[in-house]
Amino acid sequence: MAKRTGRQRNQQSHCYYEGYLEKRSFKDKNPRKLWTCLCGNTLFFFNEMRDTDYVEKLDLSGLISITDDGSVDRNLDAARLNLQMKDGNIKFTAPNAEARELWKGYIHSVTELSIPVSLNLLPGQFHMLKETIEEEKERIKNISPPAVTNSTPCISFQTDMPACFHSVSRPEAELLLDREAKRGNLLLRPGRNGSTFAVTTRQDLNGSIFKHYRVIQKHDGGFTIDVDNPVPCDTLHDVINYLVEKTDGVLIPLILEEAYEKNISFIRSDNENGERSIQDAPSNPILPSVPPKPVEETEQEKKDSSAVPLSQHDKKAPKKAMMPPCPAPRKIVPSPSIPSSASSINNIRMRAHTDPLGQTISELKLKLEKQAKCLE
Repeated sequence: MAKRTGRQRNQQSHCYYEGYLEKRSFKDKNPRKLWTCLCGNTLFFFNEMRDTDYVEKLDLSGLISITDDGSVDRNLDAARLNLQMKDGNIKFTAPNAEARELWKGYIHSVTELSIPVSLNLLPGQFHMLKETIEEEKERIKNISPPAVTNSTPCISFQTDMPACFHSVSRPEAELLLDREAKRGNLLLRPGRNGSTFAVTTRQDLNGSIFKHYRVIQKHDGGFTIDVDNPVPCDTLHDVINYLVEKTDGVLIPLILEEAYEKNISFIRSDNENGERSIQDAPSNPILPSVPPKPVEETEQEKKDSSAVPLSQHDKKAPKKAMMPPCPAPRKIVPSPSIPSSASSINNIRMRAHTDPLGQTISELKLKLEKQAKCLE
């Protein structure tokens, strides 16, 4: 296929391969047939072959893998392929299997600077891929490193970016808002010079009306909506909130959810013919875990568990010193006169109940009295 040199001036890069591709991604509701040019390590998409201004572009520096799609197209001659990027999966449909092999070969050549051995191409086509690799190496050598400036926005795309931020150009933003008009009409995107941001809005008034607002990052922190009366904002979130509030909620941020795979699939090579195909992994349902049987307690464990444990307060409370009991004062009760020996015995018994400490002394006194009587 002949190379077009006229488009090389606009894109400032080598055009290695071009042709029609049907493109589908999570941003596209319906597949679109676009004229596609591989220039350097970027794919440029045009509505028609004669157009000089592209409508979309895809930087292949974020390419993870490129594989065949075995699904059957309504056009039996067409062949599908998948580009797995860091930010999502993009599906393409080539006119035939040969065009698919060439697209795979050229894309792999500019991204990996090597030729995959699994391609089904003619020797002359392999020679063209080798020339492409040499041209791409020369192009990379001649690329001057970008100048480091202090105006580059120091924004963490993972944490500081609003959910309505989309890394698209000005024309791509208008197309995206047109396709997703029911989901939102406002988005945040990078500015043209790479050091600013822009807000694109879409509204209907006898047709689509697009507005673009520049958002400038200040050197001392924060941002400014660059209009006649500049609006200062602390963060990009405040920029979006300001536009939503000042329009009474007419402007709605466009938030798109990325598509995720429903099944686990992998690429397997056939040992007989060497063909590689995508296969779905078998889904084995996880069996519910059986709860363990309760262990019967022994008699000893039941006795131990029945004991009431001491509270934390009882464990830590200091023990008080035990004092001996003080004898209660004896009360004198009048009683009829009885013999001295009987009264002594009764007194001894009463003391034994009331004063256990004086029991021994009482017994000694009783013995002495008996001895004295015997001596008389």
